Amino acid sequence: MADAGLVPAHGPSLRIDKFLWFARLAKSRSVAQKMAEDGHIRLNGRRIERSHSPVRAGDLITFPHPSGVRVVRILQLPGRRGPAPEAQSCYEELTVGA
Repeated sequence: MADAGLVPAHGPSLRIDKFLWFARLAKSRSVAQKMAEDGHIRLNGRRIERSHSPVRAGDLITFPHPSGVRVVRILQLPGRRGPAPEAQSCYEELTVGA
């Protein structure tokens, strides 16, 4: 029997482009797709080049932003592109270099 304290390796997932768009980290889904396919996004420290890479709760996403590099930890997967407060509750912003 598996330890109840461990996060399962498999579970609910969402395409990274949809997550970035739903969480309002990308202006549009096509912008999120292009960022992923151009290799500008790192998922758990590994460079990805596919917009359909799955993300799960607990994953770290690193990506460029006009204000600098952003690092976010996924807290939960959003079910839709809702209002900003709802979107912000799905991730935690991590400070680079702190």
